[in-house]
Amino acid sequence: MSRPVTLFTGQWADLSLEKLAPLAKSMGYDGLELACWGDHFDVDAANAKYIKEKWELLADHGLECFALSNHLVGQAICDNIDERHKAILSPAVWGNGDPEGVRKRAAKQLTKTAKVARKFFDAKPGAKKGAPAVVNGFTGSSIWHSLYAFPPTSMEYWQAGFDDFAKRFGPIMDAFDKVNVNFGLEVHPTEIAFDIASAHTALKAIKNHKRFGFNYDPSHLGYQGVDYVKFIRDFGKRIFHVHMKDVWWDHGNGDVGVFGGHTGFGDARRFWDFRSVGRGDINFEEIIVALNDVGYAGPLSVEWEDIRMDRVQGGTESAAFCHGIDFAKSAVAFDAAFDKENQ
Repeated sequence: MSRPVTLFTGQWADLSLEKLAPLAKSMGYDGLELACWGDHFDVDAANAKYIKEKWELLADHGLECFALSNHLVGQAICDNIDERHKAILSPAVWGNGDPEGVRKRAAKQLTKTAKVARKFFDAKPGAKKGAPAVVNGFTGSSIWHSLYAFPPTSMEYWQAGFDDFAKRFGPIMDAFDKVNVNFGLEVHPTEIAFDIASAHTALKAIKNHKRFGFNYDPSHLGYQGVDYVKFIRDFGKRIFHVHMKDVWWDHGNGDVGVFGGHTGFGDARRFWDFRSVGRGDINFEEIIVALNDVGYAGPLSVEWEDIRMDRVQGGTESAAFCHGIDFAKSAVAFDAAFDKENQ
């Protein structure tokens, strides 16, 4: 049986879930990965009645849900806070904007997300209560800005950033563990882990906490020059969720490099840009093979971010592409038929 194909709702938050659900079904999706913003999933409002109504809305349109995502509050937990964060955080988390206060309130909200996720997935019709659940998100980073810095950055400076991450996320992961929920970090520039090396360092910093893993997204690795298939093989069982998102790179006019040149998405000078799934440079065939090899059986969730395309057209073709590229792992060895018992 092939994997369900879902749509991450984060980039569709301008639409109510009531409008998005039938649209997603018509585009060919089996379910939704619900973002904890817009009206798609409100952590603070999620009482029993609210949760029941969410599942009923999904069921009315033949849709499933396998993960919640709360990237926005996660970003604020380890970040150097500035005015940009105010635009993505609720007034309750932002408060008076004092950076440490913002970080602490964001940590509290992500912990609450795990507790609510437990209630939400336990209420899923036909679900086994207490089964492992997934919350995806970001961590932010106090040291991202120092990646290519002058004056030079020491290893001690970077280690202090990983120590800060561990101090803040260790208790959060303990809270996730209490309710049997896994956290999937979307490995991504600006996060504590943005490539294979930093992902290993983050795991070491958090003492390989069993609840800390990854929401795998190849688009954030490919244009950096990171081996996105090796990532799957390196981290295998820690891949809790998968985003299907494409990217092309080395397509600019030479004005802009991998750092982006302070240009916006869709600028023809850019070295890289996100593309609709199947239209970029990511080799998804190799990804499916690797996911099968490591035993990943979860959903393939389309995170659609192609600024050059109509999103309904792009979302529709992305669903079809994912259904077409996915295949189940073989249950038999093809050469077993040559055994003498079968002659």
